[in-house]
Amino acid sequence: MLFSDLNLSAPLLKAIQDEGYTTPTPVQEKAIPPILEGRDMLAGAQTGTGKTAGFTLPILELLSKKPHSKGKPLLRVLILTPTRELAAQVGESVKAYGKYLPFKSAVIFGGVGIHPQIQTLRAGIDILVATPGRLLDHVSQGTIDLRHIDTFVLDEADRMLDMGFIKDIRRVIALLPAKRQNLLFSATYSDEIKKLCESILKNPAIVEVARRNTSSELVNQRVIMVDCKRKTALLGKLINENKWEQVLVFTRTKHHANKVSEYLAKIGISSAAIHGNKSQSARTKALADFKNGSIKVLAATDIAARGLDIDQLPHVVNLELPNIAEDYVHRIGRTGRAGNNGEAISLVCVDEHDYLRGIEKLINKKFEREIIEGFEPDPNIKAEPIQQGRGQRPQGQPKRRDNAPREYVEKRRERQR
Repeated sequence: MLFSDLNLSAPLLKAIQDEGYTTPTPVQEKAIPPILEGRDMLAGAQTGTGKTAGFTLPILELLSKKPHSKGKPLLRVLILTPTRELAAQVGESVKAYGKYLPFKSAVIFGGVGIHPQIQTLRAGIDILVATPGRLLDHVSQGTIDLRHIDTFVLDEADRMLDMGFIKDIRRVIALLPAKRQNLLFSATYSDEIKKLCESILKNPAIVEVARRNTSSELVNQRVIMVDCKRKTALLGKLINENKWEQVLVFTRTKHHANKVSEYLAKIGISSAAIHGNKSQSARTKALADFKNGSIKVLAATDIAARGLDIDQLPHVVNLELPNIAEDYVHRIGRTGRAGNNGEAISLVCVDEHDYLRGIEKLINKKFEREIIEGFEPDPNIKAEPIQQGRGQRPQGQPKRRDNAPREYVEKRRERQR
């Protein structure tokens, strides 16, 4: 099948051609027709499957066929994303595919000044990409009008819930017109996701391009056993001896991401850290340097790395396993994208055996435990409880008490936005 077979108009086909694409990915092939029919949708797709174009293209097509008000545009499409990086990337996709159409779009998120955003919104836009917290900031200030929304997209809904945004999402939904098209995208499914779907989707088309809660078949997954204190040294050895040029390294905490980056720099491996405490400009620069090859290693926390779009990323290293098994799927989904092969290596110490078993159960895969000569684990070391970073929680512990002080919750969300 070609994009020209999907009933898209000439301006969109020209923009697609400009981007160098002719053949839709499976999620695009399955998602575009029902969206064009105006149906609600639940799409299960891992990152790197082309899902952003899968909803951007049909939304632009539908928008071009609807009557428009004279004067400044009315906001008709709202796309909600969990992180700044993903919002920016979705916004880029909207602009790239809508370049030959007359629509205006904007991206709003926290961590940057709100006044330029206010000016953009007041001038009028057709499509808005936003993170939940900053969107509600604008709602509270009366600088945004959601009464004319006819298409609502919830992208990476599973991460929204993981980050504690469920109440914000429901507040946003309550502000939207009752009659609208709803599109929900999620890489993994949970009971919370199912409840959310039941509350907002009406007779949805179901699109699934990967088995639920599974890891990409294009990713070669390895587990190397090593003592906790020797992980960073082993990481340096692997990078140097294998001559890796682009490696995304995951840590559980912001502090550890910084320490890893500092260590690698000391042994001559260019790197940068990216996490919620970094300014938006610093995060943007680190990602740009990583993409263009100025630095070899990007050390990141889960929140910061969510939504990173890096073409043909060859290597992902879990320096620390995530304490939530589903996050493993998200992490390794950074590689093995768009038909490319990738490698995901997890360095696992004795403290993380329970986390590893949880991941194996989730993805229904038993890993072979490898050992690197010179880095053999000390059998006398006993497992110790893992110290959780801010925003992390031990397995089995509730995400957050409903009576947590609102002031604390708002500060934490501001860091995440």
